[in-house]
Amino acid sequence: MTFAEEGDCPATATGKPKLPREVWLLVGANVVVALGYGVVAPVLPQYARHFGVSIAAATFVITAFAALRLVAAPPAGLLVQRIGERRVYISGLLIVAVSTAACAFAQTYWQLLLFRSAGGFGSAMFTVSSLGLMIRVSPPDARGRVAGLFSSGFLIGSVGGPVLGSLTAGFGLAAPFVIYGTALLIAAGVVFVSLRHSPLAAPDQESEPAVSVRQVLRHRAYLAALFSNFATGWAAFGLRIALVPLFVVEALHYGAGVAGLALATFAIGNVSAVIPSGFLSDRVGRRKLVILGLTVSAGTTVLVGFTASLWVFLAAAYVTGAATGIFISPQQAAVADVVGNKSRGGTAVATFQMMADLGSIVGSVVVGQVAERASYSWAFAVSGAILLVAALGWTGAPETRGQPAAGPTPARALGPEAGGEVP
Repeated sequence: MTFAEEGDCPATATGKPKLPREVWLLVGANVVVALGYGVVAPVLPQYARHFGVSIAAATFVITAFAALRLVAAPPAGLLVQRIGERRVYISGLLIVAVSTAACAFAQTYWQLLLFRSAGGFGSAMFTVSSLGLMIRVSPPDARGRVAGLFSSGFLIGSVGGPVLGSLTAGFGLAAPFVIYGTALLIAAGVVFVSLRHSPLAAPDQESEPAVSVRQVLRHRAYLAALFSNFATGWAAFGLRIALVPLFVVEALHYGAGVAGLALATFAIGNVSAVIPSGFLSDRVGRRKLVILGLTVSAGTTVLVGFTASLWVFLAAAYVTGAATGIFISPQQAAVADVVGNKSRGGTAVATFQMMADLGSIVGSVVVGQVAERASYSWAFAVSGAILLVAALGWTGAPETRGQPAAGPTPARALGPEAGGEVP
């Protein structure tokens, strides 16, 4: 009998559910992926510049990667539907590994752009399938806890990546690409061997019902999760990564080192809350925590933009990061509740993931324009409003913990009290 059939999983001596080893394998892979990305990201624009191109051309390498991720998400979802998460996951890792290592041997800017764009396609395959695998291997009564661990793997890697990158800087601009590519090849090999005979990660595709996007779009919690993930991409990447460093330097008049400290403070706040929130969501439900996290994040995001004190700024940054951590895990767990771990939901997962990428792209453009034409404060205020709207969207969504998934039970058969069809 599988976890999905039991409805729960064995408990440890502390009373917490004992998680399958597949969960820890995915978390470890997330750390490796995020560490490597953190190593490569700081040197990529400089590496592109050494081909003699303009600043705009150098930054377009980053944009091309993000754009390919967005475009490739729907095909990646269809691949998951057809051949399963495990195969797409390993294939995505291999594509990113080979394309990243190839960047180290690029002879022209156009070769670099081609290799990095191919990495964006592989990244979409990995991201969609890894979230699908997380849903598949999560015991139903520990989905929030697994989502917290899953997210923390990326966060830990993101914080440690730049530190590791500074240690490899002395080996030349091409070295980080070789290191990252090699690490991903090793990770892909370990995942392949470990998941090859896993009944959780590689179930029978023939006997599983497929969950279409049309089905899950009838579920109000899934609709709310789509917009809150858009808001996550807008605030976490579009605003935080694109605008916070400029705000610290140009509005608060501190150096680039303080800008790095600000981003680290956001990340530390996030890490401190994401695992406890996931565990709590398995006890009290997803909806309340998502609304709380989004609402607090909205308020402190606005506060960040209107402060003139570094210490108030850092305190607000920490609270904003923690508030983001509060809603990230329950949000992912809610999507897992809707899709279910005994169905093929590749396109539903891909659509959810696309919203974060779309939010980061749209957010970075909008906040840049608002900051340039109005002020930094207004850019933060607009971002806070987006988060608040996302919170309001969840007020009309049902609780998903313990409710039937949209897979084995068709979404149209679920009543409003079960979070099913939208009236």
